[in-house]
Amino acid sequence: MSQAITRGVQVTVQPEFLPHQSDARAGFWMFAYHIRIENQGPETVQLISRHWIITDSTGHVEEVKGAGVVGEQPILKSGEQFTYTSGCPLSTSVGTMHGTYQMVTSRGERFDAVIAPFTLAEPFAVN
Repeated sequence: MSQAITRGVQVTVQPEFLPHQSDARAGFWMFAYHIRIENQGPETVQLISRHWIITDSTGHVEEVKGAGVVGEQPILKSGEQFTYTSGCPLSTSVGTMHGTYQMVTSRGERFDAVIAPFTLAEPFAVN
C-alpha cells in the first residue's frame, strides 16, 4: 500500500495481483490497483488528468498520460472522496508504479497530487 498527501489531497493505493488473469508461461502478469482520493483540504478540487510511470523488473519504463481516471474527472468538495479500480499488465512478475494526478482548485490553481510509489508483485516473487 502507498499513501501521499499533497495540498490536502490524500491518495491511497492498494495493489492486488490477479492470478486468474495472469499467465507466467506466456510472460504476462496482471495487477489491479485500488485508489482512494480524499480531499482533506478546505477548498474544492477537480482531478483533470493523470500521469503514471510504470517500471518492470527489467528496468523497462512506460509512461501513461490521459484525461481523468476511468473516464471521469471527479470534483471533490472538502471531506469528499472518490474511489476507483484500474489494472496494469506487466511482462515481469514484479514492478512499480508511481505518478501524479493533475488537480485544479475552484479558484483555478493547478497542482500535482503525488501518487507515492507502490509495488506490483506476484506473491512470493519478492522475498
